[in-house]
Amino acid sequence: MTALSVNLNKVALLRNSRGRNYPDLVKVALDCQQMGADGITIHPRPDERHARKSDIPALKEAISVELNVEGYPNEDLLQVVEKYKPAQFTMVPDPPGALTSDSGWDTITHSSFLKEIIARMHEAGIRCSIFIGTEPKFIEAAVATGTDRLELYTEPYAAHYSMDSREKVVAPFTQAAELAHGLGLKINAGHDLNLDNLTYFADKVPHLDEVSIGHALITDALYLGLQETITRYQKCLGK
Repeated sequence: MTALSVNLNKVALLRNSRGRNYPDLVKVALDCQQMGADGITIHPRPDERHARKSDIPALKEAISVELNVEGYPNEDLLQVVEKYKPAQFTMVPDPPGALTSDSGWDTITHSSFLKEIIARMHEAGIRCSIFIGTEPKFIEAAVATGTDRLELYTEPYAAHYSMDSREKVVAPFTQAAELAHGLGLKINAGHDLNLDNLTYFADKVPHLDEVSIGHALITDALYLGLQETITRYQKCLGK
């Protein structure tokens, strides 16, 4: 079954807007866990405008589901990840001022860089995932980095999804997942997946181990409540 990892960056953004620990990110993570989430994701950025590096030890200590830390692998973040050992570190090629993730890694150009970081993470016992597009050449080159998983960047799917276009826009992801699986890599996915497009994606993309969903899930929770929202996302994944 595909695991649902709830990204809490938007909860952290709300917390930071008032300069107090409210909402309490750890409490929300524990509530998500109790409500059926399979994992928790945070993506600390250099300006710490939402999730912070200091959230990593607090969440790692509190939750019993998997903690996935995403981010650009600069030295500051790497040292915290190495020290507190989340279950998974997902490397995202975001420049420091990026509003949100908007592309996958060029695993050919950055092969040596990624390989060195992944070796460090493996030494610390941390599973690694590379945020990546659907281009076959980059998926094939990812094998040489030693990564355990790829996280397919799904914004191109989500942006063009409709009942008329969905077969066409999901096809590159189906092919990418088949290729990655054949190369021995596990497959995650994330970015703009939501209640409208997730069921079809999960049905058509094979070997899908995990989806990480934050913005849409937290937005839906404003209307549906967190418990009902997590339940509906899990139903999209067949659970």
